[in-house]
Amino acid sequence: MTEETNEKVLSILANIKNNQENAEDSEKLEKVEVISGSKQKLLKKKDPIMGKPKSGRFWKSKRERFSSINKTKGLRQDFVKKTALRIDLQRTKELSKQVQEELKQKELNRKERRRENIKRAEENKRKAEIVQVITNSAKLKRMKKKQLRFIEKRDTNKQIEASK
Repeated sequence: MTEETNEKVLSILANIKNNQENAEDSEKLEKVEVISGSKQKLLKKKDPIMGKPKSGRFWKSKRERFSSINKTKGLRQDFVKKTALRIDLQRTKELSKQVQEELKQKELNRKERRRENIKRAEENKRKAEIVQVITNSAKLKRMKKKQLRFIEKRDTNKQIEASK
């Protein structure tokens, strides 16, 4: 190191030592004894200089209680801005409700259309069926299980009347 840097380092160290000594002296001065009756109370006791934390996390500062933190009320807006903001917020809420209602309506319409299509398809399927009336019940007894599965009972009179 050069002489200038050595001198700067030494002067910084001297300043630190002076500050520590001044802090100790001021601590002694700040201990004020107040006599009330027979009891003695110490007021304004400063915390000692904190050393290295046990955990090794030097960047973590000592926590304060929430009650000791100074709270600010924040910036206050004037009445005109506040009312304009309120109206704008109300308008956006109405728009969002309107959009949600439209989406619900679209969904309901889509479901209704689907139901109608399923119903129409079922009707078309019934119309396209080939119907064969079985008058002889003995035929049913002779049929195999697989054939019996395909047999369905229908009222053919309604279909005949509807087609007229």
